[in-house]
Amino acid sequence: MTSKRIWAVALALLAVAIHTNGQTDVTSRYQIGGGVTRILDTYLSQEKFGGPGLTFLASSERQKPDRLWATMVQHELNFSSTEDRVGTVSELQGDYTFFYGRYMKLQFSRLTLQAGVVGALNLGFIYNTSNSNNPAQGRLSLNAMPMAIATYRFPLLKKLWAARYEVELPLVGLMFSPNYGQSYYEIFSRGNYDHNLVPTTFVSAPNFRQQFTLSCTLSRSTTLSIGYLGNYQQANVNNLKSHIYHHRIMLGFVRNFSIIKRP
Repeated sequence: MTSKRIWAVALALLAVAIHTNGQTDVTSRYQIGGGVTRILDTYLSQEKFGGPGLTFLASSERQKPDRLWATMVQHELNFSSTEDRVGTVSELQGDYTFFYGRYMKLQFSRLTLQAGVVGALNLGFIYNTSNSNNPAQGRLSLNAMPMAIATYRFPLLKKLWAARYEVELPLVGLMFSPNYGQSYYEIFSRGNYDHNLVPTTFVSAPNFRQQFTLSCTLSRSTTLSIGYLGNYQQANVNNLKSHIYHHRIMLGFVRNFSIIKRP
């Protein structure tokens, strides 16, 4: 090989290395869905409530081609209007959850496996329209959650399809909760602290979140998806029991693109 060819090969390899080091592959998902919400919060009522709810979910996954680990960010927004079993009392529920995670990605032909840890910050409320004293319950929690994702891609009807399953389970966390019989007036006006910041585990707050989606690729950068999202929030702290179960049918689209930073 002549010196000119050696230099040409070296420059080509250098250009590929610079391009790879400055490239970040991004997958963005936007979904909206509706379904049923089930609520129990014994601070507000001993009754169980149920009714329709809406969810908006936006997520972004970023990974450099030469890196084993990737970053995931998700935003989940829920709102529900529920009634008790006889339809005489109603409760409104809403919450926002921010997820930030790091995961490792492994590729096996058509199967992709991802595993890591997610931090989840949840802020929300439940409002009972009939209560005169303590009509609302505030919700604030922070959880560390192991995460796993499996994606299987396959051709069908001249299109590329993907079946994806994602699951997160709580490990440890911290949540706000009034104590049994304690009012918000006592907490915030009088400053009477009574074990209101509670450390939690998968035993006292056995939350569980899962999502299954089936997507079809329409173009190189755009994919349509349909699936099920189940978010099950539970807690048994300070002699108070609560659960919020979201069951949603989700519709959305996926975009894949790359960000290249020039040196």
